[in-house]
Amino acid sequence: MNDWLLPLTLASSLLAGLIIFFLPERSVGWRSALNLGAAVLKLACVAAMLWGTQQGISYELRLPFLPGHELLLRADPLGLLFVTLSAVLWLLTTVYAIGYLEHSPNRSRFFGFFSLCVTATVGIALSGNLLTFFLFYELLTLATYPLVVHRGTPQVLQAGARYLAYTLGGGVVLLAAIVWLQTLVGPVEFRSGGALVALEATAGVENWMLVGIFALFIAGLGVKAAIAPLHGWLPQAMVAPAPVSALLHAVAVVKAGAFGIVRVVYEVFGIEFAHNLGVLLPLAVVASVTIVFGSLRALTQDDLKRRLAYSTVSQVSYIVLGVALFGPAGTIGGLVHLVHQGIMKITLFFCAGNYAETLGVHRISQMAGIGQRMPWTTAAFTVGALGMIGVPPVAGFISKWYLGLGAIEAGLGWVLAVLLFSSLLNAAYFLPILRLAWFEAPPPSWPHEAHAAHAAHAAHEAQPDNPPHAHPTAPDSAPPPRTGDAAPLLLLPTLCAAALALLAGLAAGVPLSPLDWVRFITATEYLP
Repeated sequence: MNDWLLPLTLASSLLAGLIIFFLPERSVGWRSALNLGAAVLKLACVAAMLWGTQQGISYELRLPFLPGHELLLRADPLGLLFVTLSAVLWLLTTVYAIGYLEHSPNRSRFFGFFSLCVTATVGIALSGNLLTFFLFYELLTLATYPLVVHRGTPQVLQAGARYLAYTLGGGVVLLAAIVWLQTLVGPVEFRSGGALVALEATAGVENWMLVGIFALFIAGLGVKAAIAPLHGWLPQAMVAPAPVSALLHAVAVVKAGAFGIVRVVYEVFGIEFAHNLGVLLPLAVVASVTIVFGSLRALTQDDLKRRLAYSTVSQVSYIVLGVALFGPAGTIGGLVHLVHQGIMKITLFFCAGNYAETLGVHRISQMAGIGQRMPWTTAAFTVGALGMIGVPPVAGFISKWYLGLGAIEAGLGWVLAVLLFSSLLNAAYFLPILRLAWFEAPPPSWPHEAHAAHAAHAAHEAQPDNPPHAHPTAPDSAPPPRTGDAAPLLLLPTLCAAALALLAGLAAGVPLSPLDWVRFITATEYLP
């Protein structure tokens, strides 16, 4: 059974996706059963590998590919951290997407590519060498494009073209870095402490070459990680449906770029070798600039999803900043934020989708009193927002605490100033939303309700046998807001994600928590 866990983890979503492509639109039950069954099976496989790793079992699969090169899948501790996040959040997003797209066209196409997207993400997490990583990384680009352009409007297609231009361009740069490195040292497998150190392959290589290769890696991976100025595709991609936005920001594309940077720094170059090479300080500067830039841009956005998108630009660079801080505390802060940011950000995007789908609310200026109309969704949004600011006991506080310790450990006092300033900016663009949602009076009607009242009035006036002004609900006297929150299939995953964000903070010290697992990873990355 152990030999089958790796391929089964990939095949669970791959086979489900291929079958779903051929299901007719009316096969709602079969499509939902395949999606949920595959998500549960994947989570079970990941749980089994987590348990096995704790017992000292190793999981590895090698397949011949090209002369001198092979495809390699391996469940190492770092990969298991990312694949666990992906499996848990995929299950929540699957439930959410089933509810969100209940009455939408082209659902079989959507869920087919949705499953391929998750397959690629899991492949990235479990890749054991650079070649395998690159193949799944580019598959992720191709699988997510149809999800981004799902609605098919001219605006959506334009955003999709921009997405492809950025991500495929980043893929070319990444391929150049891989080819250059492997030309110098041969095939590179990911190793704790750094593959280059383990191979002892850098003795005859000039330092400027290694610095150049490192820069290409960061540039290629930095596109999907939304490092400024390579972030331009991300706000445009918010034209995608809410489940896709949640997937892009919390699990798949953005997180795959950040995870790739983690792999390169720790398991290709090695943290100590990268520090001696002098590439970590410039990386910390780039990450810090992106953190502040993303927060400043978020302040000016009225569209809720675009504000969350620029927040992602900022928050993902916390991971990169932690990677760039030489010392165990910084590593812990960056790696644990890989998980914590994903949980908190998917909560916020689920909430944004709930507001849009239930009330037609897309802009922050429309959110006055929305906490009275949708209290459970707004409570979940509050948890996610406070976590992003770094308020205890939500998970974001744990990340920022360790990043601050890492800055002190690395002797970089200016990083503490960046962290403090960014937290103040986080508060500046989230707290006004919470004040508006909870403490302002709601409008007479919400956009969907006003539209429905207007449509009913227009239909009534169009009847030739109705006298003028006979309809009791004219557009200027729309009915008062109804009670109730989002539909159950939208609300349940939202509340589960918010609960996970709280639990990851409250139970940070318990065995097998994200923080506990990250401490275990960190101990293997710093050579004695």
